[in-house]
Order: sequence, then C-alpha cells, then structure tokens
Amino acid sequence: MKIAFCKYQGTGNDFIIIDNFNGEAISLTTKQIRKLCDRHFGIGADGLMLLNKKEGYDFEMKYYNADGNESSMCGNGGRCLVKFAHQSGIHKSIYRFWAIDGAHEAEIDDGEIVSLKMKDVDKVYYYTNYTILNTGSPHFVKFAPNVEDIDVVESGKGIRYSDSFVTEGINVNFVENLGEDQIFVRTYERGVEDETLSCGTGVTAAALLSAHNEKGFNTVDVKTPGGNLSVEYNKVDDEHFVDIWLCGPAIFVFKGEVEV
Repeated sequence: MKIAFCKYQGTGNDFIIIDNFNGEAISLTTKQIRKLCDRHFGIGADGLMLLNKKEGYDFEMKYYNADGNESSMCGNGGRCLVKFAHQSGIHKSIYRFWAIDGAHEAEIDDGEIVSLKMKDVDKVYYYTNYTILNTGSPHFVKFAPNVEDIDVVESGKGIRYSDSFVTEGINVNFVENLGEDQIFVRTYERGVEDETLSCGTGVTAAALLSAHNEKGFNTVDVKTPGGNLSVEYNKVDDEHFVDIWLCGPAIFVFKGEVEV
C-alpha cells in the first residue's frame, strides 16, 4: 500500500505527516511507524502524525513517537500540523484542534511562525536539584551551567531509565540561563530515546520555570540546538501558569509517497 506524506520540521524537531482528514481510515502498526521514522531505513523523523477529522474542531492531531507508540502531547508537532492543515486548504484565523491532552488553539503569523496555546499547568514538583511538571508531556528540568558540554544522551538516559521514571518514562531537559529572559535548552526525549534538536513541551516547561516576573505576563526566548522559540504566559504563582503560548517556525521540508 502506498501512502502520501509530507515532512515538516519545527526548529529541527521533524515529523512525518499523513492526511487522514477525508476519513480514509489509515491505520499503521507500531512496527510500520517505527520503520517510517527510522533515519536509515525509512523517511526519518522524531515522530509521525495523522491529521484526522474531529466533530466540533477544525481537526484532530494523532501523534506517535519514533518508537511507534502513541504518545502524549508534542508542542512542535502541533505547530507543524497546524501549518500542514493551512497548506492543505484549512484556513482559519484561529485554529481549534483536539489532541491527546485536550483542546488547543493556534495562530499563524508572518508565514512561518506558528503560535500554539498549550495546556494550563496547575502543579509543579520542586526538588533540591531538579523540577518536574507536565506541559502536555511529563518533564524533568535541571538547570546547569555549560549545557553545551553535557552528554545529554548519557545523562538523560540515566534519568529516564532510573527507578523513579522507568515505568512511565519522562523527558529530560538541561537548561542554562543566558540572561534575564533567555535560556538554552537541550532535551532527551522518551519514545525517541535520544536527544532531539528541539522539544516544544520541554521548552515550555523550562520557560515556565524561568519567569522574570514573579506574577503576571512573561516572555522567555529559548535557544535550542535546532533554532529559536519563545514562550509567552501568565504566571499566577510558582505552581500555576495560564495562557501559555509556544511560538516559533514550522517549515515544510518535502513530500512524497512511501510503500508500507
């Protein structure tokens, strides 16, 4: 069976997107998804998404990690899917779509920039050397100097497969403060089991913990190995964040057909 696909990337976080909006009932096995995402034997991607129809919404986002398993929310994936929907003929001033963690809104500005409204955060777990919070996906956040020099794969894997997190898995972020409102983030992603060039929910988690205003509106610029993003939000207190927007480029790479 041949399937048409498009490849998109958001700050180097790359995705295979398949249009299932007309209800062709495309169904892929875990093994097939894993092969399509394989960078040596397939198309190559950090994840795969289906654009599905959803009553009451502009579309539904169905997301799978590179390991072939359905995953929790992907921020950069959501932004890329909005751009794909737009370029596929779904034109809205504000997009409203459904994902695994619920309803989302998004806007497209200046052609390449897609801003995605993330879920509110109402619980943050602070520990001595790290913090845990869920921004649609669970994240371990550790602030450190010289993040460029950290072995993210080795260190991230050690945390992700530690006794505390091995069952459910967790994404691991290493964050360096670059200034009052700028940070550098590198992320080890579960499901990919490697460092990705950018992680939208991870960037969001790190930005929420980097507020320069104790309460009220904040904007944090985020540098990742794959490019630059920004996160805008309102901080209620140290455990509550609302009106969270992840903003950055979403770029079409190529399209084609693949035999599955």
